[in-house]
Amino acid sequence: MDSSFKAVVVDKREDDFSVAVKSLTKHQLPEGDVLIKVSYSSVNYKDGLAGLPNGKIVQSYPFVPGIDLSGLVVSSTDDRFKEGDKVIATSYGIGVSHFGGYCEYASIPADWIVPLPENLSLKEAMIIGTAGFTAALSIHRLEENGITPDGGDVLVTGATGGVGSVAVSMLHKRGYHVTASTGKESEHEYLKKLGANSVISREAVFDGTLKPMTKTQWQAAVDPVGGKSLASVLSKIKYRGAVAVSGLTGGGDVPTSVFPFILRGVSLLGIDSVECPMELRKTIWARLADDLKLDNLEEMVDREIPLEEVPAAMADIIGSKIRGRVLVAINP
Repeated sequence: MDSSFKAVVVDKREDDFSVAVKSLTKHQLPEGDVLIKVSYSSVNYKDGLAGLPNGKIVQSYPFVPGIDLSGLVVSSTDDRFKEGDKVIATSYGIGVSHFGGYCEYASIPADWIVPLPENLSLKEAMIIGTAGFTAALSIHRLEENGITPDGGDVLVTGATGGVGSVAVSMLHKRGYHVTASTGKESEHEYLKKLGANSVISREAVFDGTLKPMTKTQWQAAVDPVGGKSLASVLSKIKYRGAVAVSGLTGGGDVPTSVFPFILRGVSLLGIDSVECPMELRKTIWARLADDLKLDNLEEMVDREIPLEEVPAAMADIIGSKIRGRVLVAINP
């Protein structure tokens, strides 16, 4: 490997905070069983938070963010991986407490690594990334809970975001009738192109008024938004329906009541992609290379960028200036 290589580094020293591309050496990488030459990463909402001085994501500085990566094994002390293997690493402590994917090389614990499934390229894996994995895990959990394509409409909130946009396309591929919600009127045609059967405004989901229950509209929902919007969604889910919640861009407090749960049997499913057990993680990635693999993955790419443009993209995702996925090409 190169004696020095590039990485996006966030640093905080008293009142000074910076996000910049810098040079690192192998000795500055954290301990890990597997050294990976990173091919691709992506920009997720959590990555954007890592680029804020008060984002409450990074645990110590200086730090390399990036919660996901794909690449080639350079060396390994673990028998499960060997030089040249194609791999994916997402979640766990990556990009939070352990140097992440915004670097030309990554040193990762073997227990955090998934072999790249057949029928999936390293680039496709990061177009999917953590956001797409979260969308797939949401659909998987909904289907485990009895949600089927013939059961009625499925709502996707925050539909132009990373999780939402992939969820729209995956649900469409699975044969669901998809209702996409967005606060961006200009993106209606984009969402229909991804597979949404209908597109509604953010206000149609939550108009500012909350009721314990109201007229049912959807059998299920994929919700990366949370907050009061989630409370409103729960009040409109059909009998024995379910909501898979994975995010909190709308806030962490959900002012709901027990009525949807005890009178309609609605299930609220928490989607945790961070500590997702490895066997389930492998199952989801296998589905992402099979029945959940999308033909329109490239259409979800807002832009493909080098490391030098990552700091700006981290700011853009916090400012809701991104639709779909931002792919980071490091060693393509």
